Amino acid sequence: MEIRTVDTTNTMVVRLTTPVSQLSAAMGRVYGAIWGRLQSQGLVSSGPPFALYHNMDMEALDVEIGFPIAPGDVEKARAGTGQFGPDAVTLGTISGGRVVTDIHTGSYETIGATYEAMSAYVGEQGLQPADWVYEFYLNSPQDTAPEGLKTEIRFPVVD
Repeated sequence: MEIRTVDTTNTMVVRLTTPVSQLSAAMGRVYGAIWGRLQSQGLVSSGPPFALYHNMDMEALDVEIGFPIAPGDVEKARAGTGQFGPDAVTLGTISGGRVVTDIHTGSYETIGATYEAMSAYVGEQGLQPADWVYEFYLNSPQDTAPEGLKTEIRFPVVD
């Protein structure tokens, strides 16, 4: 676990509300649609896919699902935004600043323990967490066994 400063990240996302029981299906649908749009425009993601959680309501998660994009690709990516099915692909940002970060290794079902450890660490350091958190998915459950999954969790914080 560490505290570090990260830069603002440009993103191409879909923001939606979903129960946690349907999150995996929503992620698959959204990642596929955004990835297709990036490829059709000759763009590549500038990092791994992510989810930014605006709340932790397991019955109604308010989440942005997407990919980071390079600053130089923002205008070109703008052409790939708009409706697809029930969701709107938009450009966004993940704010830069100080974060507490850790890598969770293992199943998504066991990620709660890492969240608890990070929350305790934030308190021990006398930091105030933001109202949102985000995760970068460093490998895919499509080609990685659950025990080998790696998720970078970031808690934005203030002193």
